[in-house]
Amino acid sequence: MSKPVTPQDMFDLWQKMVNPGAYPLQSLMFPVLDAKELEKKIAELEVVEHWLKANVNMVALTIKSLQFQRDMIKGGEKVMKSMKDGNEAEQPDDIPNPAMWAWNMMAEAAKGAAPSAESGAEKPKKPSRKR
Repeated sequence: MSKPVTPQDMFDLWQKMVNPGAYPLQSLMFPVLDAKELEKKIAELEVVEHWLKANVNMVALTIKSLQFQRDMIKGGEKVMKSMKDGNEAEQPDDIPNPAMWAWNMMAEAAKGAAPSAESGAEKPKKPSRKR
């Protein structure tokens, strides 16, 4: 024969239906008053937060790399189109040369530094020699 259903069995069944993840429902209704338990929960949630931030950063990095690949392909398509049209000598200026990125970055930094150097103190004059 089957055993009789007890109120505890009914409560367990209800809790499994309402809370399939087995998260303790009493902590939702009544706050925990133990400081150690609160610190443990805070530490667990901080770990989850860091994990989520790492995943968000990885997704952002993936998006940036895919955008870079897309731009490189579009640039290559423009070059191939201009070569097919016979305008090999006339390459548009809007296509950046990927090999020159470091040089262009240094040139831009030098342009930005030149005005600040000019606005600085004047160079001391050399004493004139009279003979």
